Amino acid sequence: MLRPRRLSLPASIAHPVRLLPLTFLTLIFFGTLLLLLPFARSGQHSPEFLPAFFTSTSAVTVTGLATVDTASYWSPAGQAIILALVEIGGLGIIALATVLGLFIGGRLGLRTRLVAQADMHVVNIGEVRPLFRRVAMTMVFFQAVTAVVLTLRYRSAYFGDWPTAVWHGVFDAVMAFNNAGFSLNNDSIVRYAGDGLIIIPIAVAVFFGAVGFPVLAELFSGWRTPARWTIHTRLTVWGSIGLLIFGAVAFMLLEWNNPATLGGEGLWHKIVTGIEGGIMPRSGGLNSFDWDMVRPETLNMGIILMFIGGGSASTAGGIKITTFLLLAYVIWAELRGDPEITIGARSVAPRVARTAITIALLAVMLVTSTTFLLMLMTDYGFDVALFECTSAFATVGLSTGITPDLPPDAQCVIIVLMFLGRVGTIAAAGALVLRRRMPRYHLPEEQPIIG
Repeated sequence: MLRPRRLSLPASIAHPVRLLPLTFLTLIFFGTLLLLLPFARSGQHSPEFLPAFFTSTSAVTVTGLATVDTASYWSPAGQAIILALVEIGGLGIIALATVLGLFIGGRLGLRTRLVAQADMHVVNIGEVRPLFRRVAMTMVFFQAVTAVVLTLRYRSAYFGDWPTAVWHGVFDAVMAFNNAGFSLNNDSIVRYAGDGLIIIPIAVAVFFGAVGFPVLAELFSGWRTPARWTIHTRLTVWGSIGLLIFGAVAFMLLEWNNPATLGGEGLWHKIVTGIEGGIMPRSGGLNSFDWDMVRPETLNMGIILMFIGGGSASTAGGIKITTFLLLAYVIWAELRGDPEITIGARSVAPRVARTAITIALLAVMLVTSTTFLLMLMTDYGFDVALFECTSAFATVGLSTGITPDLPPDAQCVIIVLMFLGRVGTIAAAGALVLRRRMPRYHLPEEQPIIG
């Protein structure tokens, strides 16, 4: 008896490294089609491909940049579509499909595990199954707690009915943990400036969302024994705390007397906004003040924090904090003349250092080249164009307000940056080079003059 042949993708497409960006592209186009439907828009807005495509890309890549006002352009159904795209994009479409398959069938194929491994940056294939369980529970927990806290505050101080308060609470909680910058308000969260009962829960959700799922999974099981943490967890945890303190203190010092941001505000307002200023640039995207009004030094600090980003395998973007700190250890080892790169009582393999250098250089190349393009396509200066491009590449979502005014060709540049920032520079480059062969011979060495 002949058995029906199973449909399968070509080997060149089904390779995990290439399947990852293709899956995200599929979700982006699917979201675009949904946003083009009549019920997704409010009022008399006619269907336009570019706003829908830009919004879908921004949602799937959990960025939050928008060329149209989310509150007025999209209907409640359209806002729900954006919410769903952000949720799926935050978890990773591959991770979500694997979790659903695990809950329903209880089995994971090798191909699925390899794809999930590429998306979630898991070192061992055997770690995929328990990690996905923790991922699902972690997302539900943080978003539910944040939604409850925000809903209660919205109902008591800002909205007169429960349905509106619940919708805003759920929407902001999902955006916060997934590090996306969409908002149901036309001014992001400016109307809540200084309200610690709203800003602080959102900032906490952004912080934990940017730590990374592998780190959260390890902390859940071994938070009492920091000495046993892996190098990855140590770098991510202490690095994130260090950047939070640095960003918050630097923001408050720089903006303390700026009348457009913190000047004239009370101490509590300054502390709350300072915490926000130290967390949001690392991938949050929501803002209770106008980034176009900050001092040039603050704008540059925001660019640096956005470029560094959050933890690996998280909803944050950027080159990732582990990459940044590893490069610091590489420089330190070179300055000291050490033959190996050591972190604590462990050494780092040379190939890991090469990967970190590759990620950083590719990111610098992409951000600088697209900044140059944006300056050619518009009349904006270097600092504003660099801030916009860094925000797009790092999937942050912050803007000085120029996103809606960008011409179509510049919007396409931002779309490409958001996609590459979510998929990752290494995954995007590796998708083009599927086969890596071990060399069968070693060429003679030569040492060119460096420096």
